[in-house]
Amino acid sequence: MSDPYNPLSKLNLARSIEGKILETELTSLESLPAFRGAGIYALYYAGDLDIYAPLKASVTDPNAKPIYVGKAIPEGGRVGGFRDTDITTSALSKRLRKHASSINAAVNLELRDFLVRYLVVDDVWIPLGENMLIETYQPVWNKVIAGFGNNPLGSGRDKQKPSLWDILHPGRIANVDPRTASISQEALRERVHSFFSGLAVPQVSGTSDEDS
Repeated sequence: MSDPYNPLSKLNLARSIEGKILETELTSLESLPAFRGAGIYALYYAGDLDIYAPLKASVTDPNAKPIYVGKAIPEGGRVGGFRDTDITTSALSKRLRKHASSINAAVNLELRDFLVRYLVVDDVWIPLGENMLIETYQPVWNKVIAGFGNNPLGSGRDKQKPSLWDILHPGRIANVDPRTASISQEALRERVHSFFSGLAVPQVSGTSDEDS
């Protein structure tokens, strides 16, 4: 006999958050207005870069596959506390603008090709919703190409070690010494292709990258 349905189980709560964000409209990341709140978001790619062709093909489907899923918590706050939800924060809006800057700086990406769904969420539920979206959709920038959510290092610092994302999409970090790269761009392209083909590839542990 199966267990009785519990609408307040962790899994069912996570599914309710996932369902809510997927009800929101896809919005252009390029023209996203400023707004208040913290929460979760999913980025979608609709451009012509060949390695992401499966993502572009899915954008018109009801079950579109995001390229990246992330969260934004209130500035100076820690998710999981008992304080009132901070409705004055602009954490989510700021995070998305920061991502837009990273994409703009990349030499092989165009900001106009990115769409977003986002949801302002009560603080305590933010990680639950993020984890559910990542587990459901396995976004390539979460699971295979780490580093998109990192803060770029200062332009005046030499010989910086680039993240996998910065190797695959160079431009955000200045003064990178190519000898510090842990893998070639071509090898990463092949890794992404293998991932979308359903082959086993090295994967990133954890959830989204954390901006520092």
